[in-house]
Amino acid sequence: MYTAMEDFKDTFKAAKYVSTPIVVVQTSDPSSTLQLIAHELFGPEDKFPMLYWDIVQGFKPCNEIGNSIAQQIQLGGEAYGGVKEPREALTKLHSLASAKELPRGMIIFFANAHRYMSDADVTQAIFNLRDSFAEENHTIVLLTTPGARLPVELVDHTLVLEEPLPTRPDLRKVVEDIIQDTRSQNSQMPEVPAPQLEQATDALIGLTTFAAQQTTAMSLSLNGLNLQRLWARKVKLIEQTPGLSVWKGGESFADIRGVDNARDYLELNLKCDEPPGAIVFLDEIDKQIAGHGTDSSGVKTEMTGTLLTWMQDKGAQGVIFLGPPGTAKSLTAKASGNLIGKPVIPFNLTAMQASRVGESGQHLRTALQVVDAVAQGRPLFIATCNSISVLPPELRRRFKLGTFFFDLPDENARQLIWELYLRKYNLSGDRPNDVDWSGDEIMNCCWNAHRMKVPLKQVAQYIVPVGVSAREEIRQLRLQASRKYIDAAKPGPYIFDDNKVAQRPQTRGGARTVKLSS
Repeated sequence: MYTAMEDFKDTFKAAKYVSTPIVVVQTSDPSSTLQLIAHELFGPEDKFPMLYWDIVQGFKPCNEIGNSIAQQIQLGGEAYGGVKEPREALTKLHSLASAKELPRGMIIFFANAHRYMSDADVTQAIFNLRDSFAEENHTIVLLTTPGARLPVELVDHTLVLEEPLPTRPDLRKVVEDIIQDTRSQNSQMPEVPAPQLEQATDALIGLTTFAAQQTTAMSLSLNGLNLQRLWARKVKLIEQTPGLSVWKGGESFADIRGVDNARDYLELNLKCDEPPGAIVFLDEIDKQIAGHGTDSSGVKTEMTGTLLTWMQDKGAQGVIFLGPPGTAKSLTAKASGNLIGKPVIPFNLTAMQASRVGESGQHLRTALQVVDAVAQGRPLFIATCNSISVLPPELRRRFKLGTFFFDLPDENARQLIWELYLRKYNLSGDRPNDVDWSGDEIMNCCWNAHRMKVPLKQVAQYIVPVGVSAREEIRQLRLQASRKYIDAAKPGPYIFDDNKVAQRPQTRGGARTVKLSS
């Protein structure tokens, strides 16, 4: 199978052999990129002198040929490393290349290029390298963070490559090497069984090689490999990405009542031949993209467009859960990861927004790269919303697995929900009149009765159900969904009968004894 890493290697080598002068490499681990290109892609027979520049060290060689060459050319300052100002370093390279004073075929790595390219002088200095570098087969490799945006002046003059995060076989080798090194130093450490090796590899997916090495080493002890610690450290690393987190709840499909059709359909997708590698949870997506197409800054519109393009290019699968608050939409999404032992990653577009121009898009592209790596290229997007009218049609089309409407539970569904939470909180007694209650309100009633040690009917006096407080909004939502979306409760399209709802008794009085089925 041809991997993304093999594609990166082949493309970079091809670019070098056809004299591509300016290459941008978006990478989460610049040191790993440098090691890969300098010591794996090209050997001594290629005879490409390689130098590295950063703002602290200036120029320094990064292969043997580069070491001998660097001492022959005058790059200014102490020895050959003294040029530590970005524009000056680039200008010096241009001057030497134009005068043909650089040995042919050089590769120069330029660290943290995204930090300096907002400066017009640096942008111009990079552009000035194009012709002289192409003529002499030199290449400047601009190392940037994933998702960094190029100045428009450079877009048509550079090759942009994204170095993929390590693959599953790469990470398994990392685990095996760390374990082998640790056991060679301490023979008392037990061998790690093969199933644990697989679980450890799963826990590392989405991390850079360096982060995987550090995480594995920190999770080893004389007791063996601590998988819980391994996952905990991975979660912390993922959560350093703006807008991403990892859901840690213990929800399960056994906790879900009254939405059997959506639950069963989702289970089929989760347990298919190619199950998702992670669940990407966009809670209340209608609020997250509010302002799309109308925001004066254009940030929300650009971010929505980036997400749409990425989902289309990756062939990502998605499903939308539409309905009033408290109808098990989020519960179903959160429980899906536990069903197949995969992480649920809440994806918050609002938290990715930043004040600096272009930074919001960069945060989004970085988050998508992490999601792609963690999910091994198979993310399942689950979006919930209380109103679908604000979602642009092109966004809805990306969620190809369908849109399910989660209505307030009917009498039978409410009975099942009462049974679930009465058992959970060890309660009994009269059930209050629950017409127009959501499942979430039933849960809250039971929870409060349990912690306050009072009857259910007493707690119910402090609950105004959403079916009452937002009656007209829910009616409009039902009309909008009728015959257009799939019913979350039972097979087939959702069908709303306004007459039946109008005839339903609305009194708050009365009580029924809850009967628990065996």
